[in-house]
Amino acid sequence: MIRRLLVLIASFAAILLPADVLAAGKPAPPQTAVFAGGCFWCMENDMRGIPGVLKVESGYTGGHVDRPTYRDVTSETSGHYESVRVTYDPAKLDYGFLLYRYWKLVDPTDNGGQFCDRGPSYRPAVFVTPAQRPIAEKSRAEAAKRLKTGTMKAQILDLKTFWPAEAYHRDYAKNHAVQYHAYRLGCGRDLRLKQVWGG
Repeated sequence: MIRRLLVLIASFAAILLPADVLAAGKPAPPQTAVFAGGCFWCMENDMRGIPGVLKVESGYTGGHVDRPTYRDVTSETSGHYESVRVTYDPAKLDYGFLLYRYWKLVDPTDNGGQFCDRGPSYRPAVFVTPAQRPIAEKSRAEAAKRLKTGTMKAQILDLKTFWPAEAYHRDYAKNHAVQYHAYRLGCGRDLRLKQVWGG
């Protein structure tokens, strides 16, 4: 009898209470954001260190070729950018702060590539959903005011399909630490970031 009464009360609550009240006790589901900033090995490693980030995947987006390979993308015939998909906990990290951190990881004044990596597939861009666009546009404008040199050239683009990169590119900094650090130093990434952002 008591069990039936509880089921009946729960049923009425589900009908009468707004969905947001019922969901208030549930944690928000993870969110995703997609960024291009040159070499995805560097972006993957740098984004992984941000508190609230749950997962970072290297991949490709923005082009016209389905299931692109690294060769397709670096041949500059696919239209894709090397990019990362960041999965984060919105209770610990909001999209606006993730954008703030992103800008500090790229040279948004260089639309010909990033650092030693040249070509359209290495350009900086933020790939957005319709809900993310106004936040990204505002963040881009604010970042442009903080530049120490040059003018903002990075774009905000509509997110289409994100294609994960081949397995050998994933977790590259962790799995190939010596090669990764030699590449990063030789590419001049950190030195250029200091010139662009100061510090």
